[in-house]
Amino acid sequence: MDQVATEKEIRIKVGLDDKNMPVRINWDADDNPSGMETQDSKAMMISLFDREHLETIKIDLWVKDMQVGEMDRFFFQTLRGMADTYFRATQNSDLARDMQKFVQYFGEQTQIISKDQP
Repeated sequence: MDQVATEKEIRIKVGLDDKNMPVRINWDADDNPSGMETQDSKAMMISLFDREHLETIKIDLWVKDMQVGEMDRFFFQTLRGMADTYFRATQNSDLARDMQKFVQYFGEQTQIISKDQP
């Protein structure tokens, strides 16, 4: 394993109501690209690939006032990003293209994008 040259930290705070439902998600990081101290979010998906067990550990949270249309947009953008990341990581253009086709379909079905929009 490579030597660690430096470390950065990402912090996530989840505010819960009296029924333990998320009502606020805030995050910040040592190298926050926006320059803002804390970012307010309505949803998050974190996937960590376990080195030893070769399995994915997931944390998916969203605030209770998130609307269905917002969730549709969140998934559309997340799926699009996953397809791009998959291609950059594997260079498998055929499978990445198929993933992008599904993203297009998902976007059309949720009316995030129009059917004639590439």
